[in-house]
Amino acid sequence: MYQVTAKIDGMMCSMCEAHINETVRKTVPSAKKVKSSHKKGETTFLVDQQIDLEMLKSAIEQTGYHALDVSCVPYEKKGIFG
Repeated sequence: MYQVTAKIDGMMCSMCEAHINETVRKTVPSAKKVKSSHKKGETTFLVDQQIDLEMLKSAIEQTGYHALDVSCVPYEKKGIFG
């Protein structure tokens, strides 16, 4: 499993977060736990396999926001006993 984090410029409110979340879900149908924060200026989600980061950046740019940086790193679930 991988965690994708995108730094995004231009989000100002919760509607902007919802717009980015919708864009991510359309661009990456396998995305899980999609969360955006206009205060942090980022969106994060989980995927089973690595994705095309340039495609995601392009989709975000087409919505009028600016994808400053997108990263995909291995993710290990942290449980209460781990």
